[in-house]
Amino acid sequence: MTLEIWITFVSVVFIFAIIPGPTVILVLGQSISHGKKSVIPLVSGVLIGDFVAMTLSLIGLGAVLATSATLFLILKWFGVGYLVYLGIKVWREVPQRDLPSLSAPGMSSANLFKSSFLVTALNPKDIVFFVAFFPQFVNPEVPAVPQLLILMVTFLGVVSISITSFALFAGAVRHKLQSLPARRRLNRLGGMAMFGAAAFTSTMQRS
Repeated sequence: MTLEIWITFVSVVFIFAIIPGPTVILVLGQSISHGKKSVIPLVSGVLIGDFVAMTLSLIGLGAVLATSATLFLILKWFGVGYLVYLGIKVWREVPQRDLPSLSAPGMSSANLFKSSFLVTALNPKDIVFFVAFFPQFVNPEVPAVPQLLILMVTFLGVVSISITSFALFAGAVRHKLQSLPARRRLNRLGGMAMFGAAAFTSTMQRS
């Protein structure tokens, strides 16, 4: 793989990573609701979710999803339902008088990790995207596995930077607003972000 191809790949991935999709909207909503302490579990969930999605793509599930309308719809509507559930949960959450920590009930790092992991890993559009996107940057005249590993690590690196930036920004906004009414409005905003991610996911097509 030449340096020119790698730079092109980085540029395309950067654009892909900053376009608001279900994962980005989810991270923004959760960070607004739970603050900067949610960044590590959210970003970890996204990265491991992307790794799982890429792995599933490379072992052939992406091709199956591209041809199976039923399986694609099952994964898509599971994601929609899960995002709606998260949106309702955040919307109804009652802010505490003191800013909560991740040890508070309902806001554990495990729950935050799970939310971003599931939405990222089970996004059928991403799985199809990986199986169609990565081969374009692989030179068929040299072994494919080392090239794919480079592409996967690069992709995760770019995504980690973009998602961390989104999460830190949203978390900082929350911590600048201390009043209970303001934090209640932020919870509403976080819930609306989840609903928006669900609506975005519901419009996904296989191609």
